[in-house]
Amino acid sequence: MSQPEESQAEQFWEDEVVVALPAAEPEVASALRFKAIDRQQMTWAAIDVDGLIGADHLARAIWDLVERLDWSAFCACIKAREGQAGCSPYDPRLLASLWILAYSEGVSSAREMERLLQYHPAYRWLSGMAEINHHTLSDFRVQHQAALSELFAQVLAVLNQEGMIRLERMMQDGTKIQAVASADSMHREETLQRHLEAARERVRQLEQAEQSGDTQSSAGQRAAQQRAAQEKVQRMERSLQELQKVRLEESSREKKHRKDPAQSRVSESEPEVRKMKQARTGGYMAGYNLQLMTEPTTGLIVGVELVQAQADQGQLESGLQQVQQLTGVLPPQAVVDGGYLSRATVMEMDKCGVDLIAVGQLDGSMNQAQHEQRWKEKGVSEAFYPSAFIYDVDHDLYLCPADQPLQHQASKHDRPGVERHRYGASAKQCRQCPHQPQCCPVKEGKKVKGRTLIRTQNEPAVTAFAEKMQTPEAQAIYRQRKQTAEFPNLWIKEKIGLRRFRVRGLAKASCEALWACLTFDLQQWCRLRWKPDLAAKLAVA
Repeated sequence: MSQPEESQAEQFWEDEVVVALPAAEPEVASALRFKAIDRQQMTWAAIDVDGLIGADHLARAIWDLVERLDWSAFCACIKAREGQAGCSPYDPRLLASLWILAYSEGVSSAREMERLLQYHPAYRWLSGMAEINHHTLSDFRVQHQAALSELFAQVLAVLNQEGMIRLERMMQDGTKIQAVASADSMHREETLQRHLEAARERVRQLEQAEQSGDTQSSAGQRAAQQRAAQEKVQRMERSLQELQKVRLEESSREKKHRKDPAQSRVSESEPEVRKMKQARTGGYMAGYNLQLMTEPTTGLIVGVELVQAQADQGQLESGLQQVQQLTGVLPPQAVVDGGYLSRATVMEMDKCGVDLIAVGQLDGSMNQAQHEQRWKEKGVSEAFYPSAFIYDVDHDLYLCPADQPLQHQASKHDRPGVERHRYGASAKQCRQCPHQPQCCPVKEGKKVKGRTLIRTQNEPAVTAFAEKMQTPEAQAIYRQRKQTAEFPNLWIKEKIGLRRFRVRGLAKASCEALWACLTFDLQQWCRLRWKPDLAAKLAVA
């Protein structure tokens, strides 16, 4: 008898065989995988040299400008010619461009430039992937002083053609740059003479060793030692020559600023440096005085001169000559600070036809407080200070507070731009005066002399200058000086990094200063002209 369908279904499920599946094995963590670094392999690299830098990179602007200039002065000493044997030198345009680019990035070391040429895109673009030895770079920086000065003049001519230089007004300012020599290398004459004799003795010892057949060192080493010893002797002799110049410079100063000649010092490692006072710390360093002449419209440097003078006074005249030599134009107006101001400078500017704008105290003059302090030290009572004496123009004499006359005695023209007149009372007249102890006191045992006064009378040019500087127009022009004249000094020190020279000697340091000023002007040209023109061209394209 057959079972019902429902019972058959239940039997089906009851008879089902359940097969057990094996348990899943746990996952094992595998090591991470990266692209292999193989530093031992040799590779071929395809480099698009022109694509190493952008279209608006400073290196392109530098090359654009140097291609406009005449480089014949740099090429005069090159002997390599087409069709003749010999090694080809590097293009002076390339070496100059590399130095300008380096200074723009605060690099002043030739060895560092040699390293940058191996990997830096801008340097590789300029050089076309070439590697240049640091000796070649270093020699080029200082070997072409005359050609470099001419190159600076050409750059100014290009900037003038583009309307960036007007020279309606020139502003000048100086800054102290530290030399390679340290302050410890500066010695007095006694020490210099002792070191000179030791250097000569060293030369004699080396000559005797050479004659006796010294075999402890090679011929090359002996030659190098002799050369170094002879150079030291020459350097010490130059130091003694510079010492005489320093003493002459100090003797020309005013009496109160003169020093004992025996205390004068000169560096034995870099004889041309001078002892410069640091404005920030008040200390002293061995360095040079960098004079920069600036055009106020665009702030470009239109003149540069490295001098040994410790102060700025007397540097305006040579600064104007430098600008005229470089640009062919004598600026009709010059703006300087009080450090340049003197009656001699005022007279010279009037003679040249240059309108001088300067605020400060004329040399040889004292203000009212200084006058009073001077007479107070002499023991003069306040009631008998020179300001209490009345000048009688009609009779050309002074009346003292006791109504006694001081007659005109003599006149002097011993200082430029001023005439000094001496007035005095007789000794007898002063001895009989009851106010003598308060007016002209004398030390015990000394005789009473008549009271004297000095009246200074400026020449017309100096008087006109003093009156002009009281006007609001002249004061407004002077207020523009700081932001224009001092900015290049700050930029060259902070951005270009020229706080200390890399080379020794006035001539070589002047070359480095010129490279820094070239870099500054080119950076301003790139910012004001080249980049805006490039942006306009790309917008049209």
